[in-house]
Amino acid sequence: MYTLSSKLKLTAIICMVVGAIGLIYGFIAAPETVEDVKEMMASHGEHGEEHATEDTHQVNVEQLPGANTEVESIEHTQDNESHAAEAGHGEEASHDDEHYEHILHQLQNKPWAALYVAAFFFFMISLGALAFYAIQYAAQAGWSPVLFRVMEAITAYLLPGGLIVFVLLVLSGLHLNHLFIWMDPEVVAHDEIIQAKTAYLNVPFFLIRAAIYLGGWIFFRHLLRKNSIKMDDATDNTIFKKNFKLAAGFLVFFIVTESMMSWDWIMSLDPHWFSTLFGWFVFASLFVSAITTIAIVTIYLKSRNYLEFVNDSHIHDLAKFMFGISIFWTYLWFSQFMLIWYSNIPEEVVYFIQRIEDYQLPFFGMLVTNFLFPVLLLMNSDYKRVNWFVIMTGIVILCGHYLNVYVLIMPATVGESWFIGVPEISAILLFGGLFTFIVFNSLTKAPLLVKGNPFIKESKHYHY
Repeated sequence: MYTLSSKLKLTAIICMVVGAIGLIYGFIAAPETVEDVKEMMASHGEHGEEHATEDTHQVNVEQLPGANTEVESIEHTQDNESHAAEAGHGEEASHDDEHYEHILHQLQNKPWAALYVAAFFFFMISLGALAFYAIQYAAQAGWSPVLFRVMEAITAYLLPGGLIVFVLLVLSGLHLNHLFIWMDPEVVAHDEIIQAKTAYLNVPFFLIRAAIYLGGWIFFRHLLRKNSIKMDDATDNTIFKKNFKLAAGFLVFFIVTESMMSWDWIMSLDPHWFSTLFGWFVFASLFVSAITTIAIVTIYLKSRNYLEFVNDSHIHDLAKFMFGISIFWTYLWFSQFMLIWYSNIPEEVVYFIQRIEDYQLPFFGMLVTNFLFPVLLLMNSDYKRVNWFVIMTGIVILCGHYLNVYVLIMPATVGESWFIGVPEISAILLFGGLFTFIVFNSLTKAPLLVKGNPFIKESKHYHY
């Protein structure tokens, strides 16, 4: 039985407290009026160019070539320009006000978006772990049963994490934030594309679908975990067969609802754009993130003298999944990007233009962390058995897939007004601390070995 160390517990609680304080500060520091935005931009030197432009108009006419003979004509031209400038001054001021108001909405969205990115990221790890766990049961895998309790512990975050995401969706539906522009009646009234999608994209149906997804996933997780605990005292394979059927049923439910979830919770942030590969793309991200987390938690427990039956072959297999699914994610990313970019249809390619122009560092950074690093670090078979090497690669992969979620969500919610600051770091600390506390607390609730699993002996002696 695993015992949660007071040091780990204290660290998780400190992270949650610091993260909560940082998020509160992020919401308080967000500008409330257009004047606040102007002051913020002025303090960051945004008006430097305007002053420089004004200075260029203060030119002495006598210094111009031919000034002695053309002074009057130049002065006359300047008078005409000044009258034209006065006429257009009102329109320019109105345009500036609209621009500042646009930035105001983006900066007000920023702490909400940071909260949503982190909430979804840690939730998707738990959901991916449940899918991987169900696949092991449905495939009747013989290598993985010694890791089942680690997988179950990670899926324990599914309930609290799912409720947090659902609350954020409800708050969006109540117009407490503007993450989903299709929820704004004023936007819909002037947008024919969104109007054509209102049968699907409307708040009541959106929240009903979210409740069905979460309810189904949490229910299946509850049954699988309940039967797994019973299996410790089982004398036959009846309970294992129940879990086998449950896992197969869950996977059918999951593959449909996961795709719809990705459309609803992420793709609808850009309601003018869609991709037929998007469900698979999000699946690959949550799947590899979950497997990476399973590997990191397993190696940590083993370093603390738990999971004595886990050997280098088990770690090797987890690292192979990390390697393989990273390539699968890259294949999906490239397939989606290349086809859209090559076809060059304006309403499709604008999605990537915005991310390449405004999010160059995270956009290309996630390709390095999600593809190049796993390939280079885990291609060698021997490295997959080196624990610290797997941990290092795993941290890079998790950072990369946080960037992936960040790039999926932020451009539609905060546009070009992005930067990784207090709200983003605080949200990671808050949900990372909560995730760590729930996972390791769940490990204390049951023995680390599922004794009644018929493949447990094979898993204990798994070597190659």
